[in-house]
Amino acid sequence: MQNSSAIKKQLISFRDPERAAFASRFFKTGKGQYGEGDKFLGLTIPTAEVRKYAKLHRALPFSEIQILLASPYHEIRQCALFILVYKFERASAAEQKAIYTFYLENIQYINNWDLVDCSAPHIVGTYLLEQPRKILYRLATSKNLWERRISIIASFAWIRAGDFKDALAISKLLLSDKHDLIHKAVGWMLREIGNRDQKTEEEFLEQHYQTMPRTMLRYAIEKFPPKKRAYYMARPVRL
Repeated sequence: MQNSSAIKKQLISFRDPERAAFASRFFKTGKGQYGEGDKFLGLTIPTAEVRKYAKLHRALPFSEIQILLASPYHEIRQCALFILVYKFERASAAEQKAIYTFYLENIQYINNWDLVDCSAPHIVGTYLLEQPRKILYRLATSKNLWERRISIIASFAWIRAGDFKDALAISKLLLSDKHDLIHKAVGWMLREIGNRDQKTEEEFLEQHYQTMPRTMLRYAIEKFPPKKRAYYMARPVRL
């Protein structure tokens, strides 16, 4: 079995400074931006290849995964999260609980939108399918942007299972959020609800469209027929 040092060495061997510079701009790592201080390797292999590599190391122990999660490099942290996702897929109920707990204990390292999106539904959301979900209501009111994003993106697992109640409740909590990345995430989850039950989505929109950020609304109605999209976008917003 390889250890964290070998995995880091392998990933670093694919680094590309030019790609890293582009990724740093794309993920907003400048001072005062949402990804401030994050570092990139600029891998010359696609994310799909990193996923395959992670799958080979799903047996890596938590102690080694934690070393990867603590890396300053974004792609190494992403690989660690992929390992956790693949480990979770084959885990027993007790092992899944341990992975879920480990994930929350290391939540500070899940600090960009793609890191949240590739892991939160598969670990947090899936674990909470049959568990109390109070933790996500706490995360939804966190001062930390990424904890708030985890709270709504994790709900994708329940939405896929046809369970919309908590996703809608968390969406409501986040309606007044100031960050564009939360607007997009909530709109995306509302759209996913609509893909399965448009009536339920529209009932939510009818109650909240006047106070919903426009980006959130645009994401939520993206798959609506053109006339219905125009109907919502043309309606006055209460200030």
